[in-house]
Amino acid sequence: MARFLAVYTMQPEDLARFRAMPKLDQDAIDAAGLPKWQEWEERHSAAFADPGGMVGKTLRVSRSGVAAATNAICGYVVVEADSIEAAARLFEDHPHFRIFPGDAVDIMPFVT
Repeated sequence: MARFLAVYTMQPEDLARFRAMPKLDQDAIDAAGLPKWQEWEERHSAAFADPGGMVGKTLRVSRSGVAAATNAICGYVVVEADSIEAAARLFEDHPHFRIFPGDAVDIMPFVT
């Protein structure tokens, strides 16, 4: 089986909009979404090569040095599947973008 990196994305403005909501509204979304996310993880746990996790703020290292950076990456998981299409199907209707303010999950094969 091939391995694929699945990267959860969320636009910074969508996260800011979510965090600007009243705490009770955020809690309601969490209460609805977290059990669905856990159900998804249990349903697909056999495909996890690395269960990954959510990530925080970014520091970018370049020729210019180290600096704060912004990107849409908010988490990852490594899955095993027969094809990239099969890996992508694991994420259809994922709570990340059905309940939470995430916008997508990008699937990429490991090529080395």
